[in-house]
Amino acid sequence: MKKILVVFGTRPEAIKLFPVVTALLATPGLTVRTCVTAQHRGLLDQVLAIAGLVPDLDLDLMEPGQSLDRLTARLLTGLGEVMDAERPDRVIVQGDTATAMAGALAAYYRKIPVAHVEAGLRSGDIYHPWPEEVNRRIVAPIANLHFAPTETAAAALARENIAMGVHVTGNTVIDALHWTSARIAGDPAIAAGLDDVAARFAGKRIVLVTTHRRENFGGGMAAIARAIGRIAEREDVAILFPVHPNPNVVTVMDEILGDHPRIARIEPLDYPHFIRALDLCHLALTDSGGVQEEAPAFGKPVLVMRDTTERPEGIEAGTARLVGTDEARIVSEVFRLLDDNAAYAAMARAHNPFGDGRASERIAKVIGDAVCP
Repeated sequence: MKKILVVFGTRPEAIKLFPVVTALLATPGLTVRTCVTAQHRGLLDQVLAIAGLVPDLDLDLMEPGQSLDRLTARLLTGLGEVMDAERPDRVIVQGDTATAMAGALAAYYRKIPVAHVEAGLRSGDIYHPWPEEVNRRIVAPIANLHFAPTETAAAALARENIAMGVHVTGNTVIDALHWTSARIAGDPAIAAGLDDVAARFAGKRIVLVTTHRRENFGGGMAAIARAIGRIAEREDVAILFPVHPNPNVVTVMDEILGDHPRIARIEPLDYPHFIRALDLCHLALTDSGGVQEEAPAFGKPVLVMRDTTERPEGIEAGTARLVGTDEARIVSEVFRLLDDNAAYAAMARAHNPFGDGRASERIAKVIGDAVCP
């Protein structure tokens, strides 16, 4: 039996990796071990609970207010100790987090092969998204298996002279979305926490807002808050806003938005409730990467409050549009989709380029073939 160590630490990583772990567990010849760093403790635990995934190892490294260099140092030494004890045949990391970067580096120091799920995403700007863009670039030359979600991502790797071991699989977030949607259909109670919001905003078009990017902290976050306030002045609109717990987000929203009858500022949603929120909304206003992939699966337009995106496929397909953090631009683009039915339909009907829900089984087959030839 070959041992696979799957390393993750944040909510997005857990969402995109739990289908992979499930597929690996069903692959003959593999022993699968999971290690969470708990880079995001509470948000991570929400996903683990709904997926029924109990980590084999939990480093519990979340520390409020820690700097990126302190976090990175703790991740690198903690994951190194895990790998020394576990001695895996391969390490799997996902995406663009500090956990992914440190996990790949710790494996490299021990000459353990690395597989990178969601490889090849590039914005072209090392400061947007920050620090995620560089985290991805560090993982790329270390990994020898690269699971690119799209042909565009594979082409980005090729431009960096990474051609061997690249497999275009689709994005595992679509696998997670399909699985969770089926769970909700079979047991609506797991997402019933939004029943009151749905009733409160019945007859209104709901704008789902998520924002948490470091590069938007400060002036950008304040502009986003002002734009949300202006959008909520329309009586035909309601705002559903699960607020990220980072003080750089919470404090600004408290100061600028206050209480408003058409803004529901709620606690972060677990994954089933977030999927239901996507189903309920008319459009999504976000600086998140994952929402750019998830919302099109529901036919919902995505306005991206960033100047660049490492997911250009959505822009090219017409499912998403970059709007930056300029207050007036955000408001005008939201109003355009609210008032122009043709513009809305063009984005809502665009093809979702991010996958068919079978990425995880493709990944598991490649890994199984690689370690058990």
